[in-house]
Amino acid sequence: MAFTERSAKARNAIIEAAARRFAADGYDRTTIRVIARDAGVDPSMVIRYFTSKADLFYASTWTAAPTRIDVAPGSDFAERYAEIFVDVWEDGQSALAALLRAAPTHPDAVEQLQGVINRQFLPVFKAEFPDKPDIEQRAGLVISQTIGLAYCRYLLRLEPFASMSRDQLQHALASTIRSYLDEPLER
Repeated sequence: MAFTERSAKARNAIIEAAARRFAADGYDRTTIRVIARDAGVDPSMVIRYFTSKADLFYASTWTAAPTRIDVAPGSDFAERYAEIFVDVWEDGQSALAALLRAAPTHPDAVEQLQGVINRQFLPVFKAEFPDKPDIEQRAGLVISQTIGLAYCRYLLRLEPFASMSRDQLQHALASTIRSYLDEPLER
């Protein structure tokens, strides 16, 4: 479907509103009416561009890619990864929030999350550590740590994670990442 400039603006406003709302409220609590209100359009416009809430969820989480992980050669990878992770989540910019909220109950969200991991994260680890044959397993451990931390601190706001300082959190995360990347995986 070709979009006019006006319809492209409405479609983009809907996607942006949906991304914010899904990230803040999760899939189940987000409604087409609320997204339409946030986007400043009639709910029928949402259905016109996206045939269902599921299609809109897919479009809004697919286009909202996480921040690129750029690590300068020779820098401390664990420190930089932890810094980027904390900065993105502390500033409330993580597009992954919607996927993490939806994944426990929606298989499509799990599939999308796996795609983000495969496209955005694994290539960074493989490029940084080309000589480690088990880098996918190590990257998986790092990703599991950061997803768990995201759930506990930013989505569920559990203590003591929620009240840790930004610096404390970043330092602890970098230390854990270093151990996942450097320590033997087997005894």
